[in-house]
Amino acid sequence: MSKKRLAAQIAREVGTPALVVDLDVVERNIAKAQAYCNAAKIKSRPHIKTHKSAFFAKMQIDSGATGITCQKLGEAEIMAAAGMTDILVTYNLLGEEKVGRLGRLLQTTNVTTVADNPVTISGLPRAAEIGGRTLDVVIECDTGRKRAGVESVGEAIELARVIASTPGLSFAGFVFYPPDQQMSGSQRFLDDALRGVREHGLEPRIVSTGGTPNLSQLGDLKGMTEHRAGTYIFNDRMMMAKGMATLEDCAVTVVTTIVSRAGPERGIMDAGSKTLTSDTGGGLEGFGHVIEYPNIQVAGFAEEHGFLDLSKSNDRPQVGTVMNVIPNHVCVVVNMFDRIVLTRDFEIIGDTPIEARGKII
Repeated sequence: MSKKRLAAQIAREVGTPALVVDLDVVERNIAKAQAYCNAAKIKSRPHIKTHKSAFFAKMQIDSGATGITCQKLGEAEIMAAAGMTDILVTYNLLGEEKVGRLGRLLQTTNVTTVADNPVTISGLPRAAEIGGRTLDVVIECDTGRKRAGVESVGEAIELARVIASTPGLSFAGFVFYPPDQQMSGSQRFLDDALRGVREHGLEPRIVSTGGTPNLSQLGDLKGMTEHRAGTYIFNDRMMMAKGMATLEDCAVTVVTTIVSRAGPERGIMDAGSKTLTSDTGGGLEGFGHVIEYPNIQVAGFAEEHGFLDLSKSNDRPQVGTVMNVIPNHVCVVVNMFDRIVLTRDFEIIGDTPIEARGKII
Protein backbone atom coordinates (compact mmCIF):
# COMPACT_ATOMS: atom_id res chain seq x y z
CA MET A 1 0.00 0.00 0.00
CA SER A 2 1.28 3.53 -0.79
CA LYS A 3 1.19 6.57 1.49
CA LYS A 4 -1.65 7.95 -0.62
CA ARG A 5 -3.75 4.79 -0.24
CA LEU A 6 -2.98 4.66 3.49
CA ALA A 7 -4.22 8.24 3.86
CA ALA A 8 -7.44 7.33 2.05
CA GLN A 9 -7.94 4.36 4.38
CA ILE A 10 -7.40 6.57 7.43
CA ALA A 11 -9.96 9.04 6.09
CA ARG A 12 -12.50 6.22 5.67
CA GLU A 13 -11.88 4.37 8.92
CA VAL A 14 -10.67 7.03 11.35
CA GLY A 15 -11.77 10.33 9.85
CA THR A 16 -9.83 13.52 9.21
CA PRO A 17 -7.98 15.46 10.41
CA ALA A 18 -5.96 12.63 11.93
CA LEU A 19 -2.50 12.54 13.50
CA VAL A 20 -0.53 9.66 12.01
CA VAL A 21 2.85 8.22 13.01
CA ASP A 22 5.07 5.92 10.97
CA LEU A 23 6.70 3.60 13.53
CA ASP A 24 9.40 2.50 11.10
CA VAL A 25 10.59 6.11 10.90
CA VAL A 26 10.27 6.58 14.67
CA GLU A 27 12.49 3.58 15.33
CA ARG A 28 15.14 4.87 12.95
CA ASN A 29 15.04 8.32 14.55
CA ILE A 30 15.36 6.94 18.07
CA ALA A 31 18.25 4.69 17.07
CA LYS A 32 20.07 7.55 15.35
CA ALA A 33 19.80 9.89 18.36
CA GLN A 34 20.85 7.14 20.77
CA ALA A 35 23.86 6.42 18.56
CA TYR A 36 24.87 10.10 18.77
CA CYS A 37 24.76 9.89 22.58
CA ASN A 38 26.59 6.58 22.72
CA ALA A 39 29.37 7.90 20.47
CA ALA A 40 29.78 10.96 22.72
CA LYS A 41 29.67 8.72 25.84
CA ILE A 42 26.82 10.67 27.42
CA LYS A 43 23.36 9.70 28.64
CA SER A 44 20.22 10.28 26.61
CA ARG A 45 17.35 11.90 28.52
CA PRO A 46 14.71 12.59 25.85
CA HIS A 47 12.19 15.37 26.28
CA ILE A 48 8.68 13.94 26.16
CA LYS A 49 7.08 17.33 25.37
CA THR A 50 7.17 16.28 21.71
CA HIS A 51 5.14 13.07 21.89
CA LYS A 52 3.51 13.40 25.37
CA SER A 53 2.89 9.66 25.25
CA ALA A 54 3.97 6.81 27.54
CA PHE A 55 4.05 4.52 24.50
CA PHE A 56 6.84 6.50 22.88
CA ALA A 57 8.65 7.22 26.17
CA LYS A 58 8.92 3.48 26.74
CA MET A 59 10.31 3.03 23.23
CA GLN A 60 13.02 5.56 24.07
CA ILE A 61 13.87 3.91 27.39
CA ASP A 62 13.96 0.47 25.77
CA SER A 63 16.41 1.84 23.20
CA GLY A 64 18.89 3.08 25.80
CA ALA A 65 17.64 6.33 27.32
CA THR A 66 18.41 6.46 31.04
CA GLY A 67 15.57 8.81 31.98
CA ILE A 68 13.18 11.37 30.56
CA THR A 69 12.67 15.12 30.64
CA CYS A 70 9.30 16.78 31.26
CA GLN A 71 8.50 20.45 30.92
CA LYS A 72 5.50 20.53 33.21
CA LEU A 73 4.68 18.76 36.45
CA GLY A 74 1.48 17.36 34.94
CA GLU A 75 3.54 15.60 32.27
CA ALA A 76 5.83 14.15 34.95
CA GLU A 77 2.85 12.79 36.91
CA ILE A 78 1.51 11.05 33.82
CA MET A 79 4.90 9.55 32.97
CA ALA A 80 5.53 8.40 36.55
CA ALA A 81 2.15 6.67 36.61
CA ALA A 82 3.18 4.87 33.41
CA GLY A 83 6.33 3.53 35.02
CA MET A 84 9.01 6.13 34.31
CA THR A 85 11.37 6.19 37.30
CA ASP A 86 13.96 8.91 36.53
CA ILE A 87 12.45 12.28 35.60
CA LEU A 88 13.94 15.75 35.17
CA VAL A 89 11.42 18.61 35.28
CA THR A 90 12.92 21.59 33.46
CA TYR A 91 10.61 24.29 34.79
CA ASN A 92 10.57 26.62 37.79
CA LEU A 93 7.90 25.15 40.07
CA LEU A 94 6.24 27.81 42.20
CA GLY A 95 3.38 27.87 44.66
CA GLU A 96 1.90 25.63 47.33
CA GLU A 97 -0.14 23.55 44.89
CA LYS A 98 2.81 22.60 42.65
CA VAL A 99 5.23 22.11 45.54
CA GLY A 100 2.75 19.71 47.14
CA ARG A 101 2.38 17.72 43.95
CA LEU A 102 6.16 17.62 43.48
CA GLY A 103 6.53 16.25 47.00
CA ARG A 104 3.96 13.52 46.40
CA LEU A 105 5.65 12.59 43.14
CA LEU A 106 8.98 12.41 44.94
CA GLN A 107 7.55 9.75 47.26
CA THR A 108 7.53 7.20 44.43
CA THR A 109 9.81 8.55 41.70
CA ASN A 110 13.34 9.87 41.33
CA VAL A 111 12.66 13.49 40.40
CA THR A 112 15.14 16.28 39.75
CA THR A 113 13.91 19.82 39.22
CA VAL A 114 15.43 23.09 38.03
CA ALA A 115 15.63 26.57 39.51
CA ASP A 116 17.03 29.87 38.28
CA ASN A 117 16.05 32.12 41.18
CA PRO A 118 15.94 32.18 44.99
CA VAL A 119 12.14 32.37 45.11
CA THR A 120 11.79 28.99 43.43
CA ILE A 121 14.46 27.48 45.69
CA SER A 122 12.76 28.77 48.83
CA GLY A 123 9.64 26.70 48.17
CA LEU A 124 11.34 23.40 47.34
CA PRO A 125 12.23 22.23 50.88
CA ARG A 126 8.53 21.66 51.50
CA ALA A 127 8.48 19.23 48.54
CA ALA A 128 11.42 17.36 50.06
CA GLU A 129 9.59 17.23 53.39
CA ILE A 130 6.44 15.81 51.79
CA GLY A 131 8.49 13.38 49.69
CA GLY A 132 10.42 12.16 52.68
CA ARG A 133 13.78 12.44 50.97
CA THR A 134 16.29 14.89 49.56
CA LEU A 135 15.31 16.70 46.37
CA ASP A 136 17.98 17.14 43.70
CA VAL A 137 17.99 20.61 42.13
CA VAL A 138 19.89 21.74 39.03
CA ILE A 139 20.46 25.36 38.02
CA GLU A 140 19.18 26.45 34.63
CA CYS A 141 21.68 28.60 32.72
CA ASP A 142 21.01 30.84 29.72
CA THR A 143 23.98 31.18 27.38
CA GLY A 144 22.31 33.15 24.62
CA ARG A 145 18.78 31.99 23.83
CA LYS A 146 17.24 34.60 26.15
CA ARG A 147 14.79 32.19 27.67
CA ALA A 148 14.69 30.96 31.27
CA GLY A 149 17.97 30.60 33.14
CA VAL A 150 20.59 32.70 34.91
CA GLU A 151 22.68 34.82 32.56
CA SER A 152 25.82 35.17 34.70
CA VAL A 153 28.26 32.69 36.17
CA GLY A 154 28.13 34.57 39.46
CA GLU A 155 24.39 33.99 39.76
CA ALA A 156 24.84 30.30 39.02
CA ILE A 157 27.50 29.90 41.70
CA GLU A 158 25.48 31.78 44.30
CA LEU A 159 22.34 29.71 43.61
CA ALA A 160 24.39 26.52 43.90
CA ARG A 161 25.54 27.65 47.34
CA VAL A 162 21.97 28.49 48.38
CA ILE A 163 20.72 25.07 47.26
CA ALA A 164 23.56 23.23 48.99
CA SER A 165 22.95 25.07 52.26
CA THR A 166 19.17 24.53 52.25
CA PRO A 167 17.92 21.56 54.32
CA GLY A 168 16.20 18.95 52.18
CA LEU A 169 17.87 20.07 48.93
CA SER A 170 20.95 18.84 47.08
CA PHE A 171 22.82 20.80 44.42
CA ALA A 172 22.94 18.38 41.47
CA GLY A 173 24.41 20.43 38.63
CA PHE A 174 23.57 22.60 35.66
CA VAL A 175 21.10 22.60 32.76
CA PHE A 176 21.85 24.30 29.43
CA TYR A 177 20.06 24.78 26.13
CA PRO A 178 22.99 26.11 24.07
CA PRO A 179 22.28 28.24 21.01
CA ASP A 180 22.83 26.32 17.76
CA GLN A 181 26.42 26.39 16.52
CA GLN A 182 27.55 28.60 19.43
CA MET A 183 29.18 26.20 21.84
CA SER A 184 32.17 28.38 22.68
CA GLY A 185 30.17 30.78 24.85
CA SER A 186 28.43 27.92 26.63
CA GLN A 187 31.80 26.26 27.21
CA ARG A 188 33.23 29.37 28.86
CA PHE A 189 30.16 29.69 31.06
CA LEU A 190 30.30 26.03 32.08
CA ASP A 191 34.05 26.05 32.76
CA ASP A 192 33.77 29.13 34.95
CA ALA A 193 30.71 27.80 36.77
CA LEU A 194 32.37 24.45 37.46
CA ARG A 195 35.48 26.17 38.75
CA GLY A 196 33.40 28.44 40.96
CA VAL A 197 31.25 25.76 42.60
CA ARG A 198 34.25 23.48 43.15
CA GLU A 199 35.98 26.28 45.02
CA HIS A 200 33.07 26.01 47.47
CA GLY A 201 33.38 22.25 47.77
CA LEU A 202 30.48 21.43 45.45
CA GLU A 203 30.68 18.81 42.69
CA PRO A 204 27.96 18.72 40.01
CA ARG A 205 26.73 15.25 39.07
CA ILE A 206 24.66 16.48 36.14
CA VAL A 207 25.57 18.76 33.24
CA SER A 208 22.57 18.54 30.95
CA THR A 209 22.29 20.05 27.48
CA GLY A 210 19.35 20.06 25.14
CA GLY A 211 17.92 20.46 21.68
CA THR A 212 17.52 18.25 18.64
CA PRO A 213 19.59 20.68 16.51
CA ASN A 214 22.47 20.18 18.97
CA LEU A 215 22.56 16.40 18.50
CA SER A 216 25.11 16.81 15.73
CA GLN A 217 27.38 18.70 18.16
CA LEU A 218 27.34 16.24 21.04
CA GLY A 219 30.73 16.18 22.69
CA ASP A 220 31.56 19.73 21.62
CA LEU A 221 30.57 20.99 25.07
CA LYS A 222 33.19 19.37 27.27
CA GLY A 223 31.92 18.19 30.64
CA MET A 224 28.33 17.39 29.68
CA THR A 225 26.84 14.22 31.13
CA GLU A 226 23.47 13.97 29.38
CA HIS A 227 21.44 15.40 26.51
CA ARG A 228 17.76 16.29 26.27
CA ALA A 229 16.37 16.14 22.74
CA GLY A 230 12.68 16.03 21.92
CA THR A 231 11.68 16.76 18.33
CA TYR A 232 14.05 14.19 16.81
CA ILE A 233 11.63 11.32 17.49
CA PHE A 234 9.13 12.73 14.94
CA ASN A 235 10.91 15.65 13.21
CA ASP A 236 9.11 18.43 11.33
CA ARG A 237 9.67 21.30 8.90
CA MET A 238 11.75 23.19 11.46
CA MET A 239 14.20 20.30 11.74
CA MET A 240 14.28 20.04 7.94
CA ALA A 241 15.10 23.76 7.70
CA LYS A 242 17.93 23.32 10.22
CA GLY A 243 19.39 20.45 8.24
CA MET A 244 18.69 17.92 10.98
CA ALA A 245 16.07 15.94 9.05
CA THR A 246 14.91 15.07 5.56
CA LEU A 247 11.39 14.40 4.35
CA GLU A 248 12.03 10.69 4.95
CA ASP A 249 12.90 11.41 8.61
CA CYS A 250 9.50 13.00 9.35
CA ALA A 251 7.44 10.37 11.17
CA VAL A 252 4.30 12.46 11.73
CA THR A 253 1.79 13.66 9.19
CA VAL A 254 -1.62 15.19 9.61
CA VAL A 255 -4.01 13.46 7.23
CA THR A 256 -6.54 16.02 6.02
CA THR A 257 -9.29 16.28 3.39
CA ILE A 258 -10.11 19.01 0.88
CA VAL A 259 -13.62 20.10 1.84
CA SER A 260 -14.06 23.08 -0.49
CA ARG A 261 -12.66 24.60 -3.65
CA ALA A 262 -13.72 28.18 -3.11
CA GLY A 263 -12.00 29.44 -6.27
CA PRO A 264 -9.67 28.33 -9.06
CA GLU A 265 -6.56 29.11 -7.04
CA ARG A 266 -7.98 28.41 -3.57
CA GLY A 267 -8.68 25.24 -1.63
CA ILE A 268 -9.89 24.61 1.89
CA MET A 269 -8.93 21.60 4.00
CA ASP A 270 -10.39 20.35 7.27
CA ALA A 271 -7.21 21.03 9.28
CA GLY A 272 -7.18 24.56 10.70
CA SER A 273 -5.48 26.39 13.56
CA LYS A 274 -6.93 23.89 16.06
CA THR A 275 -5.04 21.15 14.24
CA LEU A 276 -1.82 22.40 12.64
CA THR A 277 -1.62 25.50 14.88
CA SER A 278 -0.45 28.92 13.71
CA ASP A 279 3.18 28.30 14.72
CA THR A 280 5.38 29.63 11.92
CA GLY A 281 8.27 27.41 12.93
CA GLY A 282 10.67 30.31 13.24
CA GLY A 283 9.74 32.09 10.04
CA LEU A 284 8.97 29.23 7.63
CA GLU A 285 6.83 30.04 4.62
CA GLY A 286 3.32 28.72 5.16
CA PHE A 287 2.08 26.40 7.88
CA GLY A 288 2.96 22.94 6.64
CA HIS A 289 4.31 20.90 3.76
CA VAL A 290 1.78 19.00 1.64
CA ILE A 291 3.57 15.82 0.62
CA GLU A 292 1.41 15.00 -2.42
CA TYR A 293 1.33 18.61 -3.65
CA PRO A 294 4.64 20.23 -2.69
CA ASN A 295 3.89 23.44 -4.60
CA ILE A 296 0.71 24.12 -2.65
CA GLN A 297 1.12 26.55 0.22
CA VAL A 298 -0.80 26.24 3.47
CA ALA A 299 -1.35 29.98 3.54
CA GLY A 300 -3.57 30.56 6.57
CA PHE A 301 -6.22 29.27 8.93
CA ALA A 302 -9.59 29.64 10.49
CA GLU A 303 -10.12 27.47 13.57
CA GLU A 304 -11.32 24.40 11.64
CA HIS A 305 -10.28 25.31 8.09
CA GLY A 306 -6.91 25.52 6.41
CA PHE A 307 -6.64 27.90 3.46
CA LEU A 308 -4.55 26.63 0.57
CA ASP A 309 -2.90 28.75 -2.11
CA LEU A 310 -2.94 26.62 -5.27
CA SER A 311 -1.58 29.30 -7.61
CA LYS A 312 1.91 27.76 -7.95
CA SER A 313 0.72 24.19 -8.43
CA ASN A 314 -0.25 22.80 -11.83
CA ASP A 315 -1.81 19.79 -10.08
CA ARG A 316 -4.74 21.00 -8.02
CA PRO A 317 -6.70 18.69 -5.69
CA GLN A 318 -10.47 18.47 -5.92
CA VAL A 319 -13.04 18.27 -3.14
CA GLY A 320 -12.67 14.95 -1.36
CA THR A 321 -8.93 14.61 -1.99
CA VAL A 322 -7.05 13.29 1.04
CA MET A 323 -3.52 14.61 1.69
CA ASN A 324 -0.61 14.26 4.13
CA VAL A 325 0.74 17.46 5.71
CA ILE A 326 4.03 17.68 7.63
CA PRO A 327 3.67 20.28 10.41
CA ASN A 328 5.98 23.23 10.92
CA HIS A 329 6.37 22.42 14.64
CA VAL A 330 5.29 18.93 15.56
CA CYS A 331 5.33 19.39 19.36
CA VAL A 332 2.45 21.85 19.42
CA VAL A 333 0.47 19.84 16.86
CA VAL A 334 0.65 16.64 18.92
CA ASN A 335 -0.76 18.59 21.87
CA MET A 336 -3.94 19.24 19.85
CA PHE A 337 -4.91 15.55 19.50
CA ASP A 338 -6.23 12.88 21.85
CA ARG A 339 -4.83 9.89 19.96
CA ILE A 340 -2.16 8.97 17.43
CA VAL A 341 -2.82 6.54 14.60
CA LEU A 342 0.07 4.06 14.45
CA THR A 343 1.24 2.71 11.11
CA ARG A 344 3.97 0.45 9.85
CA ASP A 345 4.88 -0.38 6.25
CA PHE A 346 1.87 1.71 5.09
CA GLU A 347 -0.57 -0.32 7.20
CA ILE A 348 -2.64 0.80 10.20
CA ILE A 349 -1.59 -1.30 13.20
CA GLY A 350 -3.54 0.52 15.92
CA ASP A 351 -3.52 3.75 17.88
CA THR A 352 -2.28 5.10 21.21
CA PRO A 353 -3.50 7.85 23.54
CA ILE A 354 -1.58 11.09 24.07
CA GLU A 355 -1.96 10.94 27.83
CA ALA A 356 -0.02 14.10 28.68
CA ARG A 357 -1.64 16.41 26.15
CA GLY A 358 -2.98 19.60 27.64
CA LYS A 359 -0.92 19.18 30.83
CA ILE A 360 0.05 22.84 31.07
CA ILE A 361 0.12 22.91 34.88
